[in-house]
Amino acid sequence: MRPDLNPEKTAEDYLEAMLMIKIKNGEVRSVDIARHLGITKPSVTYTTKRLKEKGYITMDKDNYITITESGLKIAEKIFARHKILTNLFIRLGVPENIAEEDACKIEHDISPETFDALCRHLETYGKDQ
Repeated sequence: MRPDLNPEKTAEDYLEAMLMIKIKNGEVRSVDIARHLGITKPSVTYTTKRLKEKGYITMDKDNYITITESGLKIAEKIFARHKILTNLFIRLGVPENIAEEDACKIEHDISPETFDALCRHLETYGKDQ
């Protein structure tokens, strides 16, 4: 993960990572987030504290992380964007690893209007291609 000074993008990255880890492992721990995002555990500790303060996650006594309803809405939105963009890029012939990286970069910055238009286009023209 590239260093990012935008707190909103950082929160989105973390929440998306937590959702992906939860889907894969059934549980989320700080060490899993650090590994997934390629960052240090102290960085994860700092950011999870902020996410907890904002009400996006909770942590139990054993430090397992649960995404709250408000955090899940953000995570699902970003994860859906990621999947749709990745699949589009792969269908365009981009290698999967590059498609994943590029989707990660774009998923936060694409406007809702552009993303919605892209989805409408894919629904209309993308099924047979």
